[in-house]
Amino acid sequence: MFSFFTQPTFPKAAIGIEKDRITAVALERESSRRFAVRQAASVELPSGLIDPTFTGKNIANLGEFRLLLEEAVMTAGLMAQRSWSVSLPSNTARTAILNVENVTGAKSDSEEILDWKAEQTFGAPAGELRISRRKIANGADGKSRFFATAVKLSVLDEYETVFDDLGWKAGLILPRAVSETKWLLNEDSDADSLLVSIQEDGFTALLLHGGEPNVVRTVTCSQSELDDEIYRLLMFWHDRFASTAGAALEKFLLVGNGPAPSRIAQISSEALGRPLSVLAPEDIGLALPVGSGLGFEDLAAPAGLASLGWR
Repeated sequence: MFSFFTQPTFPKAAIGIEKDRITAVALERESSRRFAVRQAASVELPSGLIDPTFTGKNIANLGEFRLLLEEAVMTAGLMAQRSWSVSLPSNTARTAILNVENVTGAKSDSEEILDWKAEQTFGAPAGELRISRRKIANGADGKSRFFATAVKLSVLDEYETVFDDLGWKAGLILPRAVSETKWLLNEDSDADSLLVSIQEDGFTALLLHGGEPNVVRTVTCSQSELDDEIYRLLMFWHDRFASTAGAALEKFLLVGNGPAPSRIAQISSEALGRPLSVLAPEDIGLALPVGSGLGFEDLAAPAGLASLGWR
């Protein structure tokens, strides 16, 4: 899934940027599918420094952001690292599945149609966006489908200006939820898997089927509405896919300050008639550092990108 976003080689270190914190992390591999955090640190950001929006200015003060970025990297003991993967706040980017009619003409025609579809979906001219897309399985209606992520070039320029000033190469820049989805790609089962990535104003959900994104949902809601919205999401899967031959939703990965695993089991029992298995970090192959104060919410996205260094 990540091959269309990436370059042939990837750094084994990554930076996760959120509205309230920066996390720097480097991994070591303990086995083919198990990673441990070798070095990591997180620093809090002052309110208002980062405003993760798709269309507007993200960084209020580039100099202050640079100093705190350096602090996170220095505290982690990673100042010698020059190449990074970077996870951006989910609200900085937009992710969707594009459905288009099959095009039999020239490649340029296909590109124009995809650009037009992206503009309609993401709400900005294609020339103002960096769009990454990958062909996935056709829909039931036979239409071509593409998993796509878009970031405005003006927003990317803010972050890349700071990286360039530091002499860093950020070859892979992805939104948080897409970065976190990497942990579900390790699953051998053909069953469906669901990521729910909690944000301040709701959550982003990605449903995977056969190792590919099948549904992308961004839900805006308050913390008190999370239970109901997750229930609706599971009911959507049940109504849309449960009758499909061989369909089974078995894995649920929750990142962020959301319902407890016991509550997820209860919600899924109500929606699906059976409790879902809520994945813990050790279930997906990530050993969290003991005594560091860093939790899965801090590390899931940047560690997911850093693990691609062993791809």
